[in-house]
Amino acid sequence: MNLIESLKSEIDDYSVLSDLAGAFAGIASLRVAQIRDGVLNSAKYFNRLWAIYRLINVEQDFKYNKSISQSHILDKELFIIITAESGFGGDIDLRLIDMMLGDYNSSQNDILVIGYHGAMQLARRGVEYIKYFKLPKSDQNINTDPLIKEIIKYRSTTIYYQEYKSLLSQEVEKIDLNKAVELNIDLKSTEIINQKNYIFEPNAKEVARYVETSFMRVALSQKILSSKLAQYASRFRAMSLSNQIADQLKNNTKLLYNRTKRNLDDRRLQEVVSAYKISLSRSVN
Repeated sequence: MNLIESLKSEIDDYSVLSDLAGAFAGIASLRVAQIRDGVLNSAKYFNRLWAIYRLINVEQDFKYNKSISQSHILDKELFIIITAESGFGGDIDLRLIDMMLGDYNSSQNDILVIGYHGAMQLARRGVEYIKYFKLPKSDQNINTDPLIKEIIKYRSTTIYYQEYKSLLSQEVEKIDLNKAVELNIDLKSTEIINQKNYIFEPNAKEVARYVETSFMRVALSQKILSSKLAQYASRFRAMSLSNQIADQLKNNTKLLYNRTKRNLDDRRLQEVVSAYKISLSRSVN
């Protein structure tokens, strides 16, 4: 009976796991549907803003941190990793951390972590980070000012984030916030924004500082949202797979339970028949 009861308990456990995984998958799918269009639209806006930023940044007068004394800028590159708050998102956070650590040099880089799961994984690997911030719960009006205060201390910053491709496909990416990326812009045929063809008020330096700070805020917000979308999609994939595995284990255990119970019933029947034969034999004698 112990084996029968144990198998029955396992079936109940797998049923609970299947239901929980299915519920988590449903919630993740709902969150993807809620924020997907907004994130994709913000990515288009971000790309346009980055294109404008590149045109401005061509001029030597437009350099991020220009307004800060050089003695206050650390001669290091800051790595920012955006991870989930929990570990229910599959392997995407681990892939992101592996990518970052492939570029990491403790003497040249400092690490800032967004998301508890990333901080926990780095601690397990014995990798130090300077600060940890919780992943914002809200999908709107994300306050990036604490991040900006850290970014301006460094000569350059690279963000490691997660990119949504589809519900079943997510990638890890990185972007350098202080250098223009290749956006297929033909600078020879595009008007350069400088003091020769534009008037800046109150002056070019102040305009540059305002534009670049605004750009940093938009860039950080967009990459946080992009990572959250990818995390929801990765969670959906992981929970869907967990649901399938739990269902398969439950079905396999049911087969074993039924087979064991049938064998036990057959054994009991054999014992009854054997006892009847012995009793009949004694009565005849």
